[in-house]
Amino acid sequence: MAQLWGGRFTKETDKLVYNFNASISFDQKFYEQDIRGSKAHVAMLARQGILTAEEKDQIEAGLDGILADVRSGKLEITSEYEDIHSFVEANLIDRIGDAGKKLHTGRSRNDQVALDMKLYVRDEIDETDELVKKLLEALQKIMEENVHTYMPGFTHLQKAQPVTLAHHVGAYFEMFVRDRSRLADIRKRMNTCPLGAGALAGTTYPLDREYTAQLLGFDGPTRNSMDSVSDRDYVIELLSAFSTIMMHMSRFCEEIIMWNSNEYRFVEIDDAYSTGSSIMPQKKNPDIAELVRGKTGRVYGALTSILTTMKGIPLAYNKDMQEDKELTFDAIDTVKGCLALFTGMISTMQFNKQNMEASAKNGFTNATDAADYLVNHGVPFRDAHGIVGRLVLTCIDKGISLDELPLEEYKAISPVFENDIYEAISMKTCVEKRMTIGAPGPDVMEKVIAENKKYLEENIALKKSKEDIPVTGMAVLQQQYTLAEAIEEWIASLKKEINS
Repeated sequence: MAQLWGGRFTKETDKLVYNFNASISFDQKFYEQDIRGSKAHVAMLARQGILTAEEKDQIEAGLDGILADVRSGKLEITSEYEDIHSFVEANLIDRIGDAGKKLHTGRSRNDQVALDMKLYVRDEIDETDELVKKLLEALQKIMEENVHTYMPGFTHLQKAQPVTLAHHVGAYFEMFVRDRSRLADIRKRMNTCPLGAGALAGTTYPLDREYTAQLLGFDGPTRNSMDSVSDRDYVIELLSAFSTIMMHMSRFCEEIIMWNSNEYRFVEIDDAYSTGSSIMPQKKNPDIAELVRGKTGRVYGALTSILTTMKGIPLAYNKDMQEDKELTFDAIDTVKGCLALFTGMISTMQFNKQNMEASAKNGFTNATDAADYLVNHGVPFRDAHGIVGRLVLTCIDKGISLDELPLEEYKAISPVFENDIYEAISMKTCVEKRMTIGAPGPDVMEKVIAENKKYLEENIALKKSKEDIPVTGMAVLQQQYTLAEAIEEWIASLKKEINS
């Protein structure tokens, strides 16, 4: 059992205790971040004269070799090591000898793991932001193509007033823009470097923490060593932002599931994002939308778990905090996978525009406009409200819409109505008259779409951490898998889950 401690102990840790305590099974995800942090730490130690230039070069070369071998599969991360820090340090010593034993000078596993988690979360925020941006681009395309696609707007799941598909989808565009801003806020707030805080009280070595922070792309060092090693606020904020992203996708998925039903037939989901039934050959199920909706609870669970874990932890570091990793890793994989699949699903989805408009007409969504017609002809609004209510009852009895009701029926209830009522309550008129900011009128929507386009073209993206490393000689560290490969693996596991 490879471990970084033991001098104070007289016998080995019980095997069950060791396995329960070990984190290598999941924190091996940190191997790139751990090596990146170690290289920055060594560069700083040499600059401060704590290590010689020769020792620095030896350690950096050894770390580069470990990184290359892990990436290529030549070196396997195994359970004989307690954690990723033990793995890196033990292999470094095996490769370069005594110089490797100086790697840990001036730091603790407490500030080391805090650094690794921050670097990992920062990288994942950047990748998630890119996925949300791609989703916004897909929503923007739908909006551009459907400014005149009429559909019912709902309140209480009841048809309320006519809107357009562009207007409806635009509501989700606003939600996901806010999601991006939350990710940016988290990244900015968390961007301080904990390395050099030691176990909890700093160190007696003359470290240059500002330099270490600069090497790793942070805005500066953390200001309190106890908070440095015990802070997981950024994890909680990330999981909260992720929960909100999932909630937004889940709401849209709920609507897609309804729109896909035989009763609505608003959308046709592409075969690539649907599955069938093992017994009913006619079925085409919206499984991806249902799974995204279902996996929302999984991300909520991660947030609740870390909040519960952190609520009773005294300063400074406690082993409980190891529980932040598995649930965060799972939430990250879940959110990124759901974003990719959801974007693919809505990008390939076909909209049945005629069914949408017919549903708006048959749901009396133009009733308010009929009342407004009367008001514009001198009828008090409260009287107009009652008159149109009677018209709706008449239409319900006859099984027709307001558009289909003969003029004599209108006049029988109120002589104010004339033939122009039909133009006044057409879907086109109902929508185009709504021209205030935020309404579905085409002129207003075109302005919103233009603003959206400008926002997307400006590429208000988060600064990429891998581009933040300004140190000559430091290799640009890439993720073990590309995002596309990671999503492919996630989709494969999802299909397996569906089939089972």
